[in-house]
Parts: sequence; structure tokens; C-alpha cells
Amino acid sequence: MKEILDVLSPAYKYIPFSAETLYPWLTQIAIALGIFLGVYLFRKFLVQKILALLLKITHKTRIDLDTFLIMAFENPLRLFFVALGIYFALVYLPLNVETNVLISRLFRSAVVIFISLGLWNLVGLYSDSAEGTGNLASFKIDKILVPFLSRVLKFIIVVLALSVILQEWDYDINGLIAGLGLGGLAFALAAQQTLANLFGGIVIITDKPFSIGDWILTPNVEGIVEDINFRSTKIRTFTQAVVTVPNATLANDPVTNWSRMDKRRLTFTLGVSYSTPREKLEKCINDIREMLQNHPDIHQDTIFVNFDSYGDSSLNIFLYFFTKTTVWKEFLQVKEDVNLKIMSILEDEGISVAFPSTSVYFENDLTTMVQNNADTGGS
Repeated sequence: MKEILDVLSPAYKYIPFSAETLYPWLTQIAIALGIFLGVYLFRKFLVQKILALLLKITHKTRIDLDTFLIMAFENPLRLFFVALGIYFALVYLPLNVETNVLISRLFRSAVVIFISLGLWNLVGLYSDSAEGTGNLASFKIDKILVPFLSRVLKFIIVVLALSVILQEWDYDINGLIAGLGLGGLAFALAAQQTLANLFGGIVIITDKPFSIGDWILTPNVEGIVEDINFRSTKIRTFTQAVVTVPNATLANDPVTNWSRMDKRRLTFTLGVSYSTPREKLEKCINDIREMLQNHPDIHQDTIFVNFDSYGDSSLNIFLYFFTKTTVWKEFLQVKEDVNLKIMSILEDEGISVAFPSTSVYFENDLTTMVQNNADTGGS
């Protein structure tokens, strides 16, 4: 290499350094490049060994948070070794003090970014996993809290990372915070509705009238809760449309949570014809009550089957009971089964279901009126 540079040295007569000074530089650059390539090529092996060791330790614990932690920092750890290789390579070069300080600041800023990225991934992994509503340490997190807390934690991570990086580059964040405080007042006045929605979301989360996946009914919408964020709650209706309701509106509306029923009511009036004898009516009522009491899908706490009233065209039997299931499909199946069993009881007793009808009574016999009308020639 030195001989080649000596041959080519006349070409560098207009360059302020000679081949003798260029050769050590190229040697140092080659060594620095070798350092970077060495770290870069072995980073995968190092990361696998580190992760394998950590996973071996975490398998002995009973919580999943440590496993999520390792998974979240896998990619940032790979990037860290790349940055570490670049840092070692640049530090090896005989650079001036100002450049070394700049390199150190860049490396420390990169480390802060990698740590923040790992924490960001950790929050995302935990909120997206099936265990997101399970036990974290010693307490249980409701499903509705997971997406909201996820956004809050990610925001905090970004703010803290930005603050640390600004301090690393000698920026005075106290003035920035003071400016944000003054600007926050103007922002609050200009965004009252947005803040109302934000506090409405906090009220929903703390009061927990519903969770994600619940079937709710409000004066404006009915459906399944899919998501809640800082501004609104998304509800998917039974026509598969997604309705976005502002949190401020939802927090002030009455909310019926059908998913939190432990049983579902079923009530109706059964009308039988007035020609039904009293004995058959009593037996029919007793048979229906006994059928409900022995039905495996009917809640046994409350069962009412009673002769209720004399209707305009029927004898009314009042039925009031509850199904054990609250699932709509299963509820309809139980309701159908009960109706068929009631129909079977009515058929066994020879009782007919009444239908709306009107009876017309004539003061005189209808046959006599027709005959008189014929005798008079229809006049």
C-alpha cells in the first residue's frame, strides 16, 4: 500500500498532505471500518445470546411483563449494537475534541431513542396481547383502560425522551415549559369542547359504565363498544356501521349496559278464547308454570304465570320470567323453545288462542228480519 502511494504521490502535489501522512489515515480508517464491521456482523449473535439468557431467567417468573419487556427491546438492542459499532469506530479515529464531543452526544441521544423505542414497543405489545386484560403484577386492568393508558404512556415516553435529548444538547427546557404553560391557557380557551371530551373520557374510564366489547344502549346509538380514546368512543351498531360518539356527550347520557345483565327478562300476555272452561284454564296455567320451573335455561328466582284479566276478546294469562343467558342468539333460542312448549300445552288441553274479534248483537232475530224484508218486497 505504501509503495502504491509513493508511486501516486506526484498526483497529490496540490493536496496539502503527502502520501506519508495519508497512509496512517487510511490505515486508521480501515481499522475503524473493521471495528464497525466486527460489531455489526456479531450483533445478531450477541443479541441472541443476551435474549436467550434473559428469557431463561424470565421463564421462572409468573408474570408476563418481563417476557414482553424482552420482546420489546429486541429490535432496539440490535440497533444499539449498530450505533455502538459506529461509535467505537469514530472514537478510534484521531479526531479533534469538538468532533469527539459531538459524537458522544449523538451516541447518548441514540441510546435515549433506543430506550424510548423499547418502552414504546412494550406498551404496544402489552395493550395488543390477549393478556392485556389479565393480571399485571398484582392488580387487574379493565379492557377499557388498556387503549387509553396505552396512549397516555406513549405520550409520556415521547415527552420524556424529547426532554432528555434537549438537555443533552444544552437546551434550556425550563423556558420551553414556561412557554407551554402560557400557551396552554390560550389553547384551553380555544379548545373547550376538546377538553370537555377529554374529561368525559376520564369520567368514562374512572366510572367504568361499560368496557370494550360490551353491548350498550344510549339515547342516540346502540351497539358494541370497540374503542375509546381521548376525544371519542367508537361503537359498532348491529348494522355493522361504526358510530363515533364524543366523550362529553356519552358521559352525560344515560347508558344501558346489556352485557352486565346476569339474566334477561321475557314477559308477554297469552290470550285464550272465552270459550275455555275454568278447569282447563287452571290446568293450563299450572302446566305452563311447572314447565318454566323445570326448564334448564329459565332463571328460577322469578317466575310469574297468572290469570291476569278479562280482555276485549280473550282471557289474558300474564307470563313474567327470566332466561339464564343474556346472549341475544341464545336468548332467542330459549324464547322459541318456551313458545313451542306453551303451544304444546294448549294443544293437549284443547285450548285455542284468542284473536282480536268483534261481536255484533241484533235486537231481533236475524231470520225473522230477513223473512219480513222478503214479505214486504224488500222495501
